[in-house]
Amino acid sequence: MLHTFAHGDVVEMRIDRPPANALNHELLEAVIAAIDDAVAGGARALVLAGREGMFCAGIDVPELLGQDRASIERFWGLLFGAARALASCPVPVAAALAGHSPAGGAVLAAHCDYRVAADGNFKIGFNEVAVGLPLPTTIMQVFADLVGSRTARRYGSEGRMMKMQEALEIGLVDEVAPAERVLPQALEYLESLLALPPVAMNRTRRVGKAHVLAALESSDDVARTVDAWFSDETQREMDALVASLKK
Repeated sequence: MLHTFAHGDVVEMRIDRPPANALNHELLEAVIAAIDDAVAGGARALVLAGREGMFCAGIDVPELLGQDRASIERFWGLLFGAARALASCPVPVAAALAGHSPAGGAVLAAHCDYRVAADGNFKIGFNEVAVGLPLPTTIMQVFADLVGSRTARRYGSEGRMMKMQEALEIGLVDEVAPAERVLPQALEYLESLLALPPVAMNRTRRVGKAHVLAALESSDDVARTVDAWFSDETQREMDALVASLKK
């Protein structure tokens, strides 16, 4: 589900769960473990990538729907845990978005330090509301940190998806490039950071998002999201989503 590749001092973590790189328990466990292993192994920076055409389609709703409360609670704990691991990583993390990045894909990308996205018809966005799930507090805070509170509130409330060029214009991504250049440009950005004095760079990087890290550490989003998941509205919308996917 997840492959790692060394690019000098940078470790690439490539999601590989066909057909859509959708998030389930095992994939999120693999992401968290890969971050820990790469840092422990001496990596000075990380890249989170998918395949060309699809970074990550979000959570695997068909697999999760119908699971019991304990399993769903564990899933959301892993998702928020993976987001926190990316945001709090002691070395810089870039996201290489060579394809679609909706919902959970956008969540993982937003918690990285830098995002390079593929030009074209690929889309990104926090579209949770469109499938009946309130956008969790810390995800809204991270979104607002990138694009400003007014824009985050509007786009989040609308469950709005956007092409990568629009995401660049509002600040959700940092660069747009041809799909084949996404990973190389993410690596180039990280190499530019690694050319700087490392203690000063990493300390400044983390100080700049201290408010986000504090919110992630104190959040009750797992409990709130589990409650929302089992609400009548969310279950109804998720059932409709799975029915549409089957068609």
